[in-house]
Amino acid sequence: MSILGLKKKQPKTFKVKVSTMDAEMEFSCEVKWKGKDLFDLVCRTIGLRETWFFGLRYTVKDTYAWLKPDKRVLDQEVPKDSPITFHFLAKFFPEKVEDELVQEITQHLFFLQVKKQILDEEIFCSPEASVLLASYAVQAKYGDYDPNFHKPGFLAQDELLPKRVLMQYQMTPDMWEEKITAWYAEHRNITRDEAEMEYLKIAQDLEMYGVSYFSITQNKRDTELLLGVDAQGLHIYNPNNKLSPNKSFPWSGIRNISYSEKEFTIKPLDKKKEVFKFYSSQLRVNKLILQLCIGNHDLFMRRRKVDSIEVQQMKAQAKEEKARKKVERQILAREKQMREEAERAKEDMERRLFQLQDEARMANEALLRSEETADLLAEKAQIAEEEAKLLAHKAAEAEQERQRLEVTALKTKEEKRLMEQKMREAESLAVKLVEQSERRLKEADHLKQDLNEAKDAERKAKQKLLEITKSTYPVMFPPPPTGPESPDTTLDMGSMSVRMDFKDSDMKRLSMEIERERLEYMEKSKHLQDQLKELKSEIESLKLEEQQQAGLYSLRSYLSK
Repeated sequence: MSILGLKKKQPKTFKVKVSTMDAEMEFSCEVKWKGKDLFDLVCRTIGLRETWFFGLRYTVKDTYAWLKPDKRVLDQEVPKDSPITFHFLAKFFPEKVEDELVQEITQHLFFLQVKKQILDEEIFCSPEASVLLASYAVQAKYGDYDPNFHKPGFLAQDELLPKRVLMQYQMTPDMWEEKITAWYAEHRNITRDEAEMEYLKIAQDLEMYGVSYFSITQNKRDTELLLGVDAQGLHIYNPNNKLSPNKSFPWSGIRNISYSEKEFTIKPLDKKKEVFKFYSSQLRVNKLILQLCIGNHDLFMRRRKVDSIEVQQMKAQAKEEKARKKVERQILAREKQMREEAERAKEDMERRLFQLQDEARMANEALLRSEETADLLAEKAQIAEEEAKLLAHKAAEAEQERQRLEVTALKTKEEKRLMEQKMREAESLAVKLVEQSERRLKEADHLKQDLNEAKDAERKAKQKLLEITKSTYPVMFPPPPTGPESPDTTLDMGSMSVRMDFKDSDMKRLSMEIERERLEYMEKSKHLQDQLKELKSEIESLKLEEQQQAGLYSLRSYLSK
């Protein structure tokens, strides 16, 4: 018989956030889960099998604690926040990392944790070792150094060196990067897991590597000391010196460790040695010290026994995995080498192809230029042939012109000779005319002189007649003749007046003759000047023909060349 309305009770859960060195995970856990259940879930999630090195750490008040595996999670002093935060960290450290760390995930988690402790100065590291460790960290992150890819400044955003080291020297970030890169370039062909292992092998030799420190006193009134717990044993330090212990108790020499309330007792295996006691004031810290002592001692004893079947299987698998990866790396290296050789061959082929293409292009261009030159030469040859024909034709014409000009020149010479003769005759005629003109001018001057003398004689005669007349009687001259009776009136004046009239008519006749001769002379001079102009024009035309003939002779001589 079923009861309606009843439902199956759901188990209560709580939220958990687990932070590893490189990831964060959230889980929903049941209330009844123990610490081992949560720890195993985390290990399965990240694929970790070397679980004995790690634990889940949480913060409680002013210290930290590790989650106990055999006790329920909520029954421990874990934070009451939701989700509850745990840190998945290495709780115990191996003595020799290359012998004990099998899985790559284990190596990687140890590498990240130790690197953080060095950068946070929880582990002291010298500047030289810090630079070397940084170079391996860069190799693990970036792979092989490539100067074409890893340009200056590529490490500017990476935290690689402790602040104490950076402040110790007056060096710029670029100078530190240069020093790190110089070591980084030497790690070529080292894989990520190999680089991380090299990092851990160097770090495990540091004095503070893997040591957990606690404040203690040797008795209730003594000065404070430090207790160091690590994979080798227990160490007692001065508070101001964590590098060199005052006293050490190796695990191989400890018979028993016990504590009662605040007092710890270390009993040596050699009963003759003194028992060492020390005090810790906090009960929670005492429990943590006891946990670390028990865990480190168990691992110490475990390392000196034959490996368990699980560990043997893990190591065998890891060995096979490493061998397989080594073969794969060799194959990849060979393939890479072949690819690089193929790339180089391809580049050489491409370079040769480009070279051949350039040579072919240049050959084509040369061929085109040759064809163009051939076409141009053919065109020039055709032009030259046409010019030769033209020149031959012109030469023939020039020869004909030369012959014509020779004939013309002969005629021209004869005409020139005749013209020169005519010109000489004209010049002689002109000279004669000039002489005749000068003679006529002289005659005209003599005639003018005679005329002037006659006029002077007439004037003197008139003057003398006037004087004679005035001395005898006054002469009354009649008015000028107006009619036909004037000759009779002139006759009454006596023989003197008749003589005077005769003189006037002679003068007029003489003047008319002189004027006629002057006009005739001017006409002859004009006619002579016209003849001279015609002769000059004919001479100029003859000279022009001679110049043309000389040009034709020059052209003929040029063509004959």
